[in-house]
Amino acid sequence: MFKKEKIIIAIILVAIGVACRLAPHPWNFAPVAAVALFAGVYLGGRYALLVPAFSMLIGDLFIGFYEWPLMLTVYFSYLLIGGMGVAIRRYKSAETVLAGSLVGSVIFFLLTNWAVWQFSPWYAKTWEGLLSCYTLALPFFRHTLLGDLFYAGALFGIYELVAYSLRAANKKFELIKVMEK
Repeated sequence: MFKKEKIIIAIILVAIGVACRLAPHPWNFAPVAAVALFAGVYLGGRYALLVPAFSMLIGDLFIGFYEWPLMLTVYFSYLLIGGMGVAIRRYKSAETVLAGSLVGSVIFFLLTNWAVWQFSPWYAKTWEGLLSCYTLALPFFRHTLLGDLFYAGALFGIYELVAYSLRAANKKFELIKVMEK
């Protein structure tokens, strides 16, 4: 893929991330983790970090910023998911993308809820408090998981369908050129 194509796809991914965050949706049903994973797999390292970071930053300019330790943990979790995309790039398949999406959901859940427990006054700083935090966050995890699977399926599926269609059209064009000779 050429640099210009990567930049265009990155801009589209950021726009999707921002638009879907700003549109009404269930809590945590957002495309940013899928966008990070996709950028890692198809665009590479730099984009795996920049695309989710810009999606979050631009969205947060409209939605509003919140406690820095929590916000940094959210951003960091998406950077890890983008890095995971880079790691599975060489082994891209439906199975690795599904696994990456599931692992990404778990990473986000574990890190962000640990940060809520650690940096907010809502929970006692005990094992019971941490367990309570994770338990009360399970409904959000369901939305995270469903959103990540939905958006990863849509992004990867549409991309692969378009790529397949373009390859098929190119083969037809080559066949026509051969037949005309």
